[in-house]
Amino acid sequence: MSSKGKVCLAYSGGLDTSVILAWLLEQGYEVIAFMADIGQEEDFEAARAKALKIGASKYVLVDVRREFVEELCFPAIQANAIYENVYLLGTSLARPVIARAQIKVAQQEGCFAVTHGCTGKGNDQVRFELSFYALQPDIKCITPWRLPEFFNRFAGRSALLAYAAEKGIPVQQTAAKPWSTDENLAHISFEAGILEDPDTTPPKDMWKLTVDPLDAPDKPETFTVVFEKGIPVKLIYEDGKEVTDPVDVFLTANAIARRNGVGRIDIVENRFIGLKSRGCYETPGLTLLRSAHVDLEGLVLDREVRAIRDQFVTTTFSRQLYNGMYFTPECEYVRSMIPPSQKNVNGQVRCSVYKGNLIILGRSSATEKLYDANESSMDEIGDFEPTDASGFIAVQAIRLKKYGRAKHENGEAY
Repeated sequence: MSSKGKVCLAYSGGLDTSVILAWLLEQGYEVIAFMADIGQEEDFEAARAKALKIGASKYVLVDVRREFVEELCFPAIQANAIYENVYLLGTSLARPVIARAQIKVAQQEGCFAVTHGCTGKGNDQVRFELSFYALQPDIKCITPWRLPEFFNRFAGRSALLAYAAEKGIPVQQTAAKPWSTDENLAHISFEAGILEDPDTTPPKDMWKLTVDPLDAPDKPETFTVVFEKGIPVKLIYEDGKEVTDPVDVFLTANAIARRNGVGRIDIVENRFIGLKSRGCYETPGLTLLRSAHVDLEGLVLDREVRAIRDQFVTTTFSRQLYNGMYFTPECEYVRSMIPPSQKNVNGQVRCSVYKGNLIILGRSSATEKLYDANESSMDEIGDFEPTDASGFIAVQAIRLKKYGRAKHENGEAY
């Protein structure tokens, strides 16, 4: 038994966490290498062999794909979660289920501490550690990239590579692709390296999940998403094929979006810790499912319910996810507000994708009672009395007339 005790490392198989694994062993810790299968395209067997070769006493792989989809991605779709109007929170959504799985492994293996490879400038250190402490308040967290004895020793990539060579750690040379990535079933992120210049256009070969829209098929592809209480329960595609299992629905949406170049964004965002960061993201299936959900809500959701949900639940839940506040009383409270807003979000949305674009072809619902084609028609009066609009406008205009008079009396102009 190691003199310093046993720790559970969130291991990726990459350079940083491989060096951290060797460094922890050098410091006298016994290390359990934990990996979460959250849908990333990864050679898990190679990662296992690498971790054990470096010296981990055990490698544990946990499949969290289903809970990721059902517990995080689907509620995010129901809430139309989005950060700063563009980012669909692909990385943020994954952190709660990874942290929960890591704590469970740490408990099962008798670890006194957990550790990770997050940098001291990013959001993930906050997301993981706040989750750890909420899930197991007495857990210890070892944070190499915030320890002077570590970051002074490994001041740059060359120092990491030199240490890896010294320890016989196999690494993939990535000089040709100088950026870092993080992938899960919902998306992949690209940041750092050449992308730190916000005016540098990402090279074409950076994008991994989606085909270049210019190279996408010349024929549109159609599909239909069926929702029950705001959750996508069925996807119909390729002339009648259907999938209903939650993970299969998500994977099928991914496949459709990927081959048609849908889901790319390139943004500068505000990190929770106060820095701005440039990130490029591919979020194929989630883009399709969320967009279809937004469209269906226009048909079936009450105006005031939607306004309150948009103004409070959507923005607050999105910020909580981004900031790593999932396992908090306030997030639990906000999540409880999502299902009531979705009880009438039932129906289907017909869609088409073409060269990076998502086009809504139509929507319908067997249960909605809010939209009345006759009432809304410009070709017939129906039950709506046009003269009622005169009183409506007159009442709305009362305060505006007062405001206009006051501005006029003060010599102000619009």
